[in-house]
Amino acid sequence: MTTIAYIANEFPSPVEPYVLDEINELRRRDVKVICCSGKRVAPNPLSLAERAFWKETRYFQPLTDDQLMRAARRLASDRGDLWQLLRELMIAPDASLSLRVRALGHSLMGSALAEQLAPLEVEHIHCHHGYFASWMALVAARLLGIDFSFTLHGSDLLHRADLLDAKLRACKFCVTVSEYNRQYLFRNYPATPAAKVLVQHLGVDPILPRPLEPVAGGQDRRPFCLLAVGRLHPVKDYAFLIQACGDLRSKGFDFICWIVGEGHERPALERQIAKLGLQGHVHLVGHVPRHEIGSYYNHADLVVMTSKSEGIPVVLMEAMAHGKLVLAPRITGIPELVEHQRTGFLYEARSLDSFVGSVRGIHSSGDGLSGIQRAAAAKVADSYDRRRNVRAFADGFMARISQSGGEYENSVLQQVRLSV
Repeated sequence: MTTIAYIANEFPSPVEPYVLDEINELRRRDVKVICCSGKRVAPNPLSLAERAFWKETRYFQPLTDDQLMRAARRLASDRGDLWQLLRELMIAPDASLSLRVRALGHSLMGSALAEQLAPLEVEHIHCHHGYFASWMALVAARLLGIDFSFTLHGSDLLHRADLLDAKLRACKFCVTVSEYNRQYLFRNYPATPAAKVLVQHLGVDPILPRPLEPVAGGQDRRPFCLLAVGRLHPVKDYAFLIQACGDLRSKGFDFICWIVGEGHERPALERQIAKLGLQGHVHLVGHVPRHEIGSYYNHADLVVMTSKSEGIPVVLMEAMAHGKLVLAPRITGIPELVEHQRTGFLYEARSLDSFVGSVRGIHSSGDGLSGIQRAAAAKVADSYDRRRNVRAFADGFMARISQSGGEYENSVLQQVRLSV
């Protein structure tokens, strides 16, 4: 039986169900998967399935004094090239002091990870996301003399690419969720072999067909309903959405806006809503369990996204699978899913005029957009089916970790991409 360690920054996470999907699919392939997390999470608001993962997950923060000492001894005893990598980091002219300190701390956590994994005969480490846990995976793999791989989404590549060049050199392979990300890596890290970077789409479950509802319009209809779904985090830029709502109200537009999600931005967003007098229009709904989110999609007339950075958002896939119109910024990999005026609508990022004009234009079109709704659902069914894509991930993952050699000498394998 193959044994791998699967690590995430925070696991299990209610907003990242695809991590559980990948682990479960690998286990169906008779792989022993050891779940690891860089951060300890609370059991609430986890589902029963997530709680089962929570009980078995190995956590590496905070470290006890004994764990810290054993990790430091293992790190100091390394006679490989890990210390050369750390020395290069310490003297790198473009590395900030805070980055160097964090890297040393995460190296200790990686050594602690190696301490726990050493007796378990782990053969490979995979990390989901390119944040600090991926550096832990690199360090642990070097100390254990095994390979590691990692998955990149959006911000972990485009805004928080800490030490990414070193991670790309050291990994056996890297999975990413969009062709945009793949090409971005080749442009910015040209020394990376093409065969190392694999594209694997995420996906959602098929939605049972239901009659398509036209967008709200006319004086005798309910207010036009905007829906945004995602954690309350600066990268989601809900401040922009709330500002746009203020502009819509000033133009006499009759609407409500639900923002479903929770996070540390809530107080600032509540203040902004109050300052603009939007309490009757904009509602911070809070966290909604996944099995209940469908009712919000069903009621919405338009699902909007205002993020500064994304991979290919699952939220948009879910909305489109429900046959809903979507409006998203023309950034990163989003146009691979949302084809403007064919499967949805795109606006120019950070442009209030573009966003507000798009909302009003979609509203005025009424039931003339049913063809776009059908095309959106078909696009998701064709390219973003969860079960099919998870199976494709597992197929490619198992083929890669069993592949010998690190130079990608087989020219045929250089053409392989994990894509559907």
